[in-house]
Amino acid sequence: MGEKTYVNDTDLHREEVAVKDDKTVLEEVSAPDGGREAWIVIFGCFCGMFSIYGVNYSWGVFLRHYNQYVYVGKMTQLSWIGSICIALYFIIGPINEWVVQKLGYKKMLAIATILCPLALMLASISHEIWHLYLTQGVMFGIGASFVWFPCISAPQEWFSSRRGTAVGITMCGSGIGSLIFSNICQAVMLNLGYQWALRIIGFICFFFLILATLFVKQLPAQQHQAAGQSFSEMFERQKKLLKNAQFNIMLMIGFITTFGYLVPSFLLPSYANALKLNPWIGTNLSAIMSAINAVSKLVNGSLSDRVGRINGLFICTFLAGIMSLAIWTNAHNEATIWVFAVLYGFFGGGYLTLFPASLPQVAGYDNIAAANGLLYFSNTFGYLFGTPIASAIINRSSYLYAAVWGGLLMAVGGLFCLALRVKRAGWNPLVKV
Repeated sequence: MGEKTYVNDTDLHREEVAVKDDKTVLEEVSAPDGGREAWIVIFGCFCGMFSIYGVNYSWGVFLRHYNQYVYVGKMTQLSWIGSICIALYFIIGPINEWVVQKLGYKKMLAIATILCPLALMLASISHEIWHLYLTQGVMFGIGASFVWFPCISAPQEWFSSRRGTAVGITMCGSGIGSLIFSNICQAVMLNLGYQWALRIIGFICFFFLILATLFVKQLPAQQHQAAGQSFSEMFERQKKLLKNAQFNIMLMIGFITTFGYLVPSFLLPSYANALKLNPWIGTNLSAIMSAINAVSKLVNGSLSDRVGRINGLFICTFLAGIMSLAIWTNAHNEATIWVFAVLYGFFGGGYLTLFPASLPQVAGYDNIAAANGLLYFSNTFGYLFGTPIASAIINRSSYLYAAVWGGLLMAVGGLFCLALRVKRAGWNPLVKV
């Protein structure tokens, strides 16, 4: 292993910038790292994540309802809808930098403001599973991709030494959104039917996406840097990133963990139903996981600015896997399921926050758009196939093996996080990295 360069945040907000052959140099950057304008951008990002992940994480409630009352016994086919949706969140990844240059964040978010609510409205008048594939799956997922990339890139651009906190607040929107959307969906389903549940969350989504469109914007310095770049220049930037060994480790982390991360979120409500527990327990499990998830993103984001984001990423990812292997596999009553929901929600929330927060350290501040595109495109396959594979495992055997499937993948991803941490800073656990 060659000589390592360690970076500590300073008042100058210095960043570690990756260059050719995986070596590093230090360069001063102009991230504001605070101020009224920067925090308004974070509020807009929060609203965007609130909208798209509130809908996505409430999918477990719809999945259970569809399987029990609408498309009875079609669990495997139905599970593909949520997987297609979340996978398409990252579909524009390879061309994200080009899309950002041509449209900018505001036009991207304006497109999403039309597509996402419309998808939910159309889903409410669907009568076949394939209708839901096209609306609640494909259409919403593509619309959400125009929310995800601006709202995850902006905090990385506007903050440096407090980036973990900024990304944590942004990602907190997903936890709070899930908490609110899941309970709204359950209440409306019981009183008005699932069609009205889709319509109501469509209106909520529309309102918060308008706020995101108004407030999220690209850092002017980043916008100026990207102006005038040709598609071939952007492609060359991506090729250089793929020669960065540390960035390739991050690609592997994203590829592996996304096969397992959403398994508890999507299937825990159905598991509670399989144990013959009260239907509200399934909904509240999702809600509690979402609430803990939201708190975790704030706590882990803030702590990571002090102890190191990649250090935190390793701890949270690995322990999320251990929680599935040690607790979910032994959860046969209400109390044990609650314990699992709390612990997995906490460590899973840390994983979701610190994964993007660590990216600029590895890829370099100047490569944020290109790196986000490549990194999250690698997540597409895991989010697409992970939950359907778990559903197929359940149909052939039991929830036990689905829990092992999800837990092992998260734990292995955690070991890759450890490899990234060791490559950057060696084995000394006291080094902030």
